[in-house]
This record gives sequence, structure tokens and C-alpha cells, in this order.
Amino acid sequence: RISAKSRLGEKLTYIHRQWGGLQTFLHDGRVEMDSNAVENLIRPIALTRKNALFAGHDEGGRTWARIASLIATAKINGVEPFAYLKATLEAIAAGHPASRIDELLPWNFTPSS
Repeated sequence: RISAKSRLGEKLTYIHRQWGGLQTFLHDGRVEMDSNAVENLIRPIALTRKNALFAGHDEGGRTWARIASLIATAKINGVEPFAYLKATLEAIAAGHPASRIDELLPWNFTPSS
């Protein structure tokens, strides 16, 4: 038995809390050991999102965060953001069903030219 307040106890508690993620990493070879690469890619967007929250209205900040996240995700997936947003908005305006929204995500986008 080890005291939960000891350094070793704290480390064991941390491992216990992260056990599900560790199991995912061990069973799925596509999962990275750490998220540094993704964190480095989204850091500029996260900073922009936080700055946008001070734009005068909370909902405006949240809306900007959503758009900025889509743009960053498009870039991460090698998709030109303007073409992606234009095609996505046109699809929505043309009646793309909400039940098939996954088709409009950046990693599923294929340019039409």
C-alpha cells in the first residue's frame, strides 16, 4: 500500500486516470504516444480563439473559434481553406442533409476541379 499523497502515489493515480488512453495507444498503432504535433499545429488557432473571446461578444468569439478550427483542420488535411469553405457553404445552401454532415468535414473534402 502506498499513500495517495506521496509522489509515487500521485504518479500511480495519474497512470490510473490515463489508463484508457494508454490502452488505446497500445492497441492502435495509429495513435501517437503524445499529442505534441497536433498541439503545435493548433496553437496559433487556440491563441486566436482566445483573443476573439474579447471581441465584445461571447457568441461572436465562439463563432470565430468554430470557423478558425475548420480553417486549421482544412490546412492540417492539405485542403485549401477558401475552396473548402466555399464548397461547404454552397452544399449547405443547396440543401445538404444534416444527417450526412460528416461528408462535409475537411478530411472528406475533395475539390471539384
